[in-house]
Amino acid sequence: MKVIFLQDVKNQAKKDEIKAVKDGYAKYLISQKLAVAYTNKSVEVLNKEIQDREDLEMAKIEECNKVKKSLENKNITFKVKTGDKDKVFGSISTKQISEELSKLGYDIDKKKIILNNDINTLGTHKVSINLHKKVKFDINVVLTK
Repeated sequence: MKVIFLQDVKNQAKKDEIKAVKDGYAKYLISQKLAVAYTNKSVEVLNKEIQDREDLEMAKIEECNKVKKSLENKNITFKVKTGDKDKVFGSISTKQISEELSKLGYDIDKKKIILNNDINTLGTHKVSINLHKKVKFDINVVLTK
């Protein structure tokens, strides 16, 4: 009997995969709501769901690209306290960068901000932002006295 998997089943199949299984196992999968029987109607529903997911993903990528265009190579300035010989007290974290972007009207999670090294010296530092696996860009973080 052919079934369409609704969820990943370990060592068996991935979600949305169509696979032929034994009748008894198919009844088990269907009763546990892990799969549905393969019919013309269920294939139509599956194709529509896949198309909806793809459309949603494209909309997310488009939205991320808009944010990328408006923020790419922009400078975010932090005024920091310094000691003798212009040594900065502490360092700038992803949380602080996220909060500063929030003030500018961009809601970017701190987990999407990638610091290659600590930001603890005066000057300009490149910071990577991964909004989506297909949308990555850099911004400049500037530390001033």
